[in-house]
Amino acid sequence: MQQSKKVSLLFLMLMSFMLLLPLASVFAKSEVYHVPVEKEVEKGLYAFLQRAFKEAEESGAKAIVLDIHTPGGFVNAAGDIAKLMDETPVRTIAFINKDAHSAGAFIALHADEIYMVPNGTIGAAAVIDSDGNMAGQKANSAWLAQMQAAAETSNRNPKYALAMADLSYALPEFRAAEGNLLTLTANEALKVGYSEGTVSSFQELLEKTDLDGGGIVNVNESFAEQIARFITNPIIVPILLSIASLGLVIELYSPGFGVAGTMSIIAIILFFFGHLVAGFAGYESIILVIVGIILVVAEFFLPGGISGIIGFGAIVLSLLLAGANVTYMAYSILMALLVAVIGMVIIMKFFGKKMTLLNKMVLKDATDTESGYVSNKNRLELLGKEAITSTPLRPSGAIMLDGERIDVVSEGGYIDARKTVIIIKVEGPRIVVREVL
Repeated sequence: MQQSKKVSLLFLMLMSFMLLLPLASVFAKSEVYHVPVEKEVEKGLYAFLQRAFKEAEESGAKAIVLDIHTPGGFVNAAGDIAKLMDETPVRTIAFINKDAHSAGAFIALHADEIYMVPNGTIGAAAVIDSDGNMAGQKANSAWLAQMQAAAETSNRNPKYALAMADLSYALPEFRAAEGNLLTLTANEALKVGYSEGTVSSFQELLEKTDLDGGGIVNVNESFAEQIARFITNPIIVPILLSIASLGLVIELYSPGFGVAGTMSIIAIILFFFGHLVAGFAGYESIILVIVGIILVVAEFFLPGGISGIIGFGAIVLSLLLAGANVTYMAYSILMALLVAVIGMVIIMKFFGKKMTLLNKMVLKDATDTESGYVSNKNRLELLGKEAITSTPLRPSGAIMLDGERIDVVSEGGYIDARKTVIIIKVEGPRIVVREVL
């Protein structure tokens, strides 16, 4: 009996070991993180990639594959993403799954390896300003240095990276004569060492890089991150702030609280929500804007203007702190203020509106006779009565009427004392008399 128990225990231990072997092999296989880099390169994308890289590092991933298909985007966001890629200990692979232009090419050059689909392209990386023109010399010089450094860091010939970003570099054999930016096809990129290979699919990429034996983790943007990417786009930010400021102005000139005020509040909430999800805004920014709004509202009930000035300053500071870039946020705030001023001028000049919100704090009752307000008793009962002058009227003086002394003025000339006069007009304290001849 004792012997059978030992055999049973040994059998259970052996079976447990056999069951754990497959699990051990699964855990031993490092995962590959498949991360999309699509649409415009901006700060929202950086926040998403930051989360993806952190998860990959914490899970001990064997590689991060960036699935790139982007027309480019903003240089400062691309710089942050490049720094993120340079600092990660995880192997990074750029899978150009169609196009990697402008900032997308810059990001690809910071990967450890680059693979492209047969119809993929990489290049056209000149810096473009907000008007769609080539950037100034200062910005272009800095960008060229970054493109060259990116190529040299990954042991690639920097002349091709420079030709992608500068019109003065001539490579006619690749359709990039002087005056044209370089854009390489998959075959050309492989030929000049800007690609490690051409693959037709993500699965083929895994096989070619010996990563097909592990698990695949597809990292996708959450709905909140998608909203954050849209809201934190440098084009959307000034639009949101302009809607908020214009809605507030319209609400100040409208009775009650309506659509304009609701739109203003929604715009502000969306701004802070997007920047909070993207990781740019902290709770201190939200607290600051709430305090600012409270101080601005308090200004309507407090004298001096100090509360309103401090509140407005707190709101501006909260927006600057919440933004991804202080300089760009400053431009966005100025644009929103300009829209608000223009809206205010149009409302007052063309529609003749007045600020209804202030009506409650302005005394509008008139203290005139028509409204029933008089400073003295209006003695209309005296009209037509005769009296005797007790003093000469020059033209003012006094009369006696039924034993009452009354101050009066003559209609025109001098009237001697003890003359009979008739009261012809009563205007508050002013009583006018005429001599009876």
